[in-house]
Amino acid sequence: MADRVPLRLAKLRSTLLGKGLEAILISCPENRRYLSSFTGSSGYLIISGSSALLATDSRYFEQVKRESPHFELFQLKGYGPKWLLDAASQINVKRIAVEASHLPLASYRQFVDAASEASSGLQLVPETGIVESLRAVKDAEELAAIADAARLVHKGLKYISNIARPGVTENELAWQLEKALRENGSESMPFDIMVASGPNAALPHAHPTERRIGVGEPVLIDVGARLRGYCSDVTRTLCLGESDKKFRKIYDCVLGSQLTAIATMEAGMTGGQVDGLGRVVINEAGYGECFGHGLGHGVGLEVHEAPRVGLSSDDSMMDGMVFTVEPGVYIPGWGGVRIEDTVVMEAGRARVLN
Repeated sequence: MADRVPLRLAKLRSTLLGKGLEAILISCPENRRYLSSFTGSSGYLIISGSSALLATDSRYFEQVKRESPHFELFQLKGYGPKWLLDAASQINVKRIAVEASHLPLASYRQFVDAASEASSGLQLVPETGIVESLRAVKDAEELAAIADAARLVHKGLKYISNIARPGVTENELAWQLEKALRENGSESMPFDIMVASGPNAALPHAHPTERRIGVGEPVLIDVGARLRGYCSDVTRTLCLGESDKKFRKIYDCVLGSQLTAIATMEAGMTGGQVDGLGRVVINEAGYGECFGHGLGHGVGLEVHEAPRVGLSSDDSMMDGMVFTVEPGVYIPGWGGVRIEDTVVMEAGRARVLN
């Protein structure tokens, strides 16, 4: 994605100028990769109106040269937080934004103390959401990666639907799914696979256990894959054997909620308004108290990112945004049903990616 870096840097610089900031220190790994294409596990970016530095240690010097040609390597050689002062001096800036949601408080204090001790005049300004707001709108290459990752998940789900039998444990099913995804090209799992059966499916974020899956009970599977750095997030609820009326009623309610939200949402709505579209169906069915989480969340380099799609969200849904639609109903002692797909807003409407 190196060819997309100049455009991303230009957008970031325009944002910094509008906020009266000379530069920004990037500490979030996903933001670092988005802006520089650097895939290493350690390093900082310092970006000003005319300069772009990538600060890292000797493990990654050659990697920076290969992956980040639009950045100048700033070599870290273990001399503590004072490196930031030298880097700021090199590009002649005094006012640097820092990512308040990602830079550890201890690191922030070390940088501030170093600047104060040196009487450098360097000012660090905590900011949030600057790069995240840029990442929320995906380009064609990002959309393709997310869609490919979603298709990979469906391939894995089809595989385990053919091998799943009553009596298999949640752990066994989760491992077979992860194994299938990795063997078919997924990078690291974006999150731990969830397989929850029977009463365990009443926990929206359950972890697989040694419980053996029974006949006719809900089996909630939440899984994602990662391709070219981008995540997918899909949830399906299965039933091994004949389902009963209760399962079918709740499943139809959740599916109706999801389909209604996808069909009726429009660009310009807030995340709260989109959330409400799906919540109406569940409320009218009498299960409103059993749907406690938001309708969805953004997906990209992180499995949870902007925009937020929940009751209190004022994020504006814009063309190019990618997010999940995942209503659910959870009943303690019985189980739960959730159906999750990923959509992109295009020409003012939602299109399902997977």
